Amino acid sequence: MSSNTQPFEPITGPNVLKSSLPFSAAVRSGDFLFVSGQGSVDMEGKIVNDTFEGEMRRTMQHIENILAAAGLSLRDVVQVRSYVDEKKDLPEYHRLYREYFKEPYPARTTLIGCLAGVIKVEIDVVARLRS
Repeated sequence: MSSNTQPFEPITGPNVLKSSLPFSAAVRSGDFLFVSGQGSVDMEGKIVNDTFEGEMRRTMQHIENILAAAGLSLRDVVQVRSYVDEKKDLPEYHRLYREYFKEPYPARTTLIGCLAGVIKVEIDVVARLRS
């Protein structure tokens, strides 16, 4: 592989956030799409503080927009990594999670207390590309 050949393709689109930070919203590599951590931000990338539910719904909308730009949906997600700022929000997180993901559920990891109070939830996913 030559040094200027990327092993992945960034995903872009009109509803996919563009960050001023050095990362892609998502990249396609092989049979998988890797979506970077998404949180409660507006289309300019500014943090939008809200209730836990409001922040999670905004976060999931960003994920759905990215998946759609790659021709996928939440049904194609095989792994979810979630970061929840406060333990008290876990029951609400589980309730909302079940609205977005159905059985059989994707593999999942949930970390608590790692967002320093900046946002209430951040989520990244891995999705399998359709054949």
